[in-house]
Amino acid sequence: MQAGRLYRALNFRGKYTQEACRPNYHPSLLLALYLYGYLNGIRSSRKMAQEYTRNIEVMWLCNNLRPKYHTIADFRKRHATQIRAVFLQFVALMCQWKGVGKKNIAIDGTRFRAQNSRKANYSEEKIRHQLAYII
Repeated sequence: MQAGRLYRALNFRGKYTQEACRPNYHPSLLLALYLYGYLNGIRSSRKMAQEYTRNIEVMWLCNNLRPKYHTIADFRKRHATQIRAVFLQFVALMCQWKGVGKKNIAIDGTRFRAQNSRKANYSEEKIRHQLAYII
């Protein structure tokens, strides 16, 4: 499916307030910027906007346009369901190409702090020594 048809099918729209105002950034540009941030672990819209000044890839990706952080945040807020649909279509495409299998994977994010001092841990040798001492 071509990119233009995909954007129309997913109902990405810009918001134009008045004729005298500057036109919005094209949704394809903002979606590409959002996907770039997602792939590189940049979740904050302020950090995405800041990345433009540092990274030549982002400058190229944005066609030398520089969206502000508020524009990126509004795009996310306004098009949350469409962005989700893009990810669902990507997963469906990868399943069709047999790039991924349909398996459930659960990851627990719990972290435990290990406290294993020399006095608190027990090995077989220490247990034998303790039993010999007790008996």
